[in-house]
Amino acid sequence: MRAPSEELPVVFDGVSVTAGLVTILDNIALTLAPGAPTVLIGPNGSGKTTLLRAAMGLVAPTRGRITWGGRENVPPLKRAIVFQRPAMLRRSTGANIRFALRAAGIPRAEHARRTGELLELVGLGSLADRAARRLSGGEQQRLALARALARDPTVLFLDEPTASLDPASTKAVEDIVRAIAARGIKVVMATHDLGEARRLAGDIVFLHRGRVVETGRARTFFQSPQTGEAKTFIAGELLL
Repeated sequence: MRAPSEELPVVFDGVSVTAGLVTILDNIALTLAPGAPTVLIGPNGSGKTTLLRAAMGLVAPTRGRITWGGRENVPPLKRAIVFQRPAMLRRSTGANIRFALRAAGIPRAEHARRTGELLELVGLGSLADRAARRLSGGEQQRLALARALARDPTVLFLDEPTASLDPASTKAVEDIVRAIAARGIKVVMATHDLGEARRLAGDIVFLHRGRVVETGRARTFFQSPQTGEAKTFIAGELLL
């Protein structure tokens, strides 16, 4: 297990994000603490992706503030994010990892070893020489996870990493997420799949219309939701 991260907790203190007249995040008060994965759920347009981007430091609050380990404006040296549709570089699978290692400032002497370790972790060890853009969708998502891990993050943000993947690829990605969390890396993940949330989450953050409606331990949230919106969403009914 890792030592406590200087990046954690990530604290949203009255954070709002607007774009013109549209409010995307509305007065968010939330603490992302060390521990088991935190999973963000909610209908499309609820603000999950923007919350992840803000936690990463890619989106600045319109109002309020975000702190990392009690500090503001912390460079994201130990944070990483994987988007729903990650871009693959026009090079081999292994070269994608080596590029990420160089970008993270990892000494060149360590690149071969680290590349091999990361590809084995995500089950791509035999595909190091294959063009990354010729990988399947699930393999590309696993490569994106390996690239994110190249910077040795203490916090990893995942934006719907299994969206549009088949069941076998989804299971492979979920297994990697568990392995990452077991290493002491804090995972904060958005998903539209309630089954996935049940399988992976330690904590749930339920968003609707840019607001945090309910938070809690995953088991408690799914067994005894406290708000009408959460009950409706868990039941699979249309949430207006």
